Amino acid sequence: MPQFDLDLERVISIIKNRNCKKVGLQFPEGLKRRAPGLAEEIEKKTMASVIISGNPCFGACDIDTVLAGRVDVLFHFGHAGMGKHDNVVFIEARSNVDVVPAVRNAIPLLKTGRIGLITTVQHVHKLDDACTVLKEHGKECVVGRGNERVAYPGQVLGCNFTAARIDCEELLYIGSGVFHPLGVAIATGKRVVAADPYLNQAVEVAPEKFQRKRGGYIAKAMDADVFGIIVSTKSGQNRMELAMRLKTLAEKHGKKCLIIEMDLVTPEQLLAFQADAYVNTACPRITIDDAERFHVPVLTPQEFESALGERGIENIEMDEIVQDS
Repeated sequence: MPQFDLDLERVISIIKNRNCKKVGLQFPEGLKRRAPGLAEEIEKKTMASVIISGNPCFGACDIDTVLAGRVDVLFHFGHAGMGKHDNVVFIEARSNVDVVPAVRNAIPLLKTGRIGLITTVQHVHKLDDACTVLKEHGKECVVGRGNERVAYPGQVLGCNFTAARIDCEELLYIGSGVFHPLGVAIATGKRVVAADPYLNQAVEVAPEKFQRKRGGYIAKAMDADVFGIIVSTKSGQNRMELAMRLKTLAEKHGKKCLIIEMDLVTPEQLLAFQADAYVNTACPRITIDDAERFHVPVLTPQEFESALGERGIENIEMDEIVQDS
């Protein structure tokens, strides 16, 4: 069974070296089950008091700043560092899964010779292994460097695909799920094959169905009179300047707009505002992952511009956060 390295020795060392008395732990949903055991080990080996964040965590952009303000150090697990935080330490939780079998299964799906490699932080240390396999099969391997929001070459985020904008003929994504490779396919316009090292499967990503569905949401929003523009209070997601620009644009087209600032964006929280449609400037994944749960269309900023007639509806773009807030 795959394991994720929570680097307990490093955590213990930092606590002791800094003489920390109160320690915070923050985990994404998939790692929360490890929290009780880790907290017990830390308290036993350091005598520090541990407080576990119970809030949802969606990325390095989502630091529990309240807890960070109450402890000597906050360990944020599962993501690479982003932004500047005085007392936050990022523990990346690298996976020990072997990526080679999945990459080998992807070889028959790759049609060209120059392949761009992309992955999440959990597998960036395995990109050399993947390159070796590609070279064995006569492929040239390219690993790109993303912008300053991205910690490692070849790393993509749910909101940032800059490492995929490289000189290659097609891209190979290593990791689970379809959101990242789908986003890369739309953002770059290139063919993407996704290799899942947990299932040892590889598939070609086909964005056309997704794009048609997003086009449907845009079409529904064209008749809206009142839009709610969602702004996140999370440390790495706040795009108030963008929201204000979109509000001005909407008013130019005779639309009414509400700026709604919130921490956790859920369908239930939006019901009371009774807008005809919403525009999400918070985490781009909210728009995509929860689309069918919302009672009215929730658009990305780019889709909103299409709904207003400012850009064509035929070329759907993925929303990205490319600069730190």
